[in-house]
Amino acid sequence: MFVRIFTLYPDLFPGPFNVGIYKKAKQKKIWSFKAVNIRDSANDKHKTVDDTPYGGGSGMVIKPDVLSSSLDKHVNSGERIIYLSPKGQKFNQELAKELSNEKSINFICGHFEGIDQRVLENRKIEEISIGDFILSGGETAVYVILDSIIRLIPGVLGNDFSKIEESFENGLLEYPHYTKPQKWEGKMVPEVLLSGDHDKIKDWRLSQSEAITRRRRIDLWKKYKRKK
Repeated sequence: MFVRIFTLYPDLFPGPFNVGIYKKAKQKKIWSFKAVNIRDSANDKHKTVDDTPYGGGSGMVIKPDVLSSSLDKHVNSGERIIYLSPKGQKFNQELAKELSNEKSINFICGHFEGIDQRVLENRKIEEISIGDFILSGGETAVYVILDSIIRLIPGVLGNDFSKIEESFENGLLEYPHYTKPQKWEGKMVPEVLLSGDHDKIKDWRLSQSEAITRRRRIDLWKKYKRKK
């Protein structure tokens, strides 16, 4: 996968993706990225990228001519372009899996009050939100999305099977985990996990996932029950 990140602050990247499994995956050429500075496409000596909005209001808006110029210089035909926006589709594990199958993908990190609506419409840009809250810029949202999709690419994680039982993969939150020591601060590891009976362990884990999801995420629980 090749990722382009359109940003006003390219020095923020690669950030956390230059360590651990993500760095190893880049070295294996499983994925790569390029941070594109939107300011490089500004056509005045001050490298102006924003202006006041028509109709008034506080804040500034990223100019359509500058952003579109940056996109047109770098994005290839048919590639998806995603703008991180609180107005966008809510990001989830299903969408993460979909995006992880893209050969190349582009992210726009917004700032100020946003970007000119005409760019979104004319360049067929998708909008995605990571939650019902406001960030000062789209860079941190890109970190979240990239973290979730890159780890799904085959070869990134050491054990690809570990992804199968994670939270949200079957519509449920993940079951509890235990390791050594067997007794810690007066608490014991559940007996079923010591039994060696894989069928019982599987049933226990499912029951735990169901109970946790029912208590903590009634929205997921209702959706899970409809599928059963």
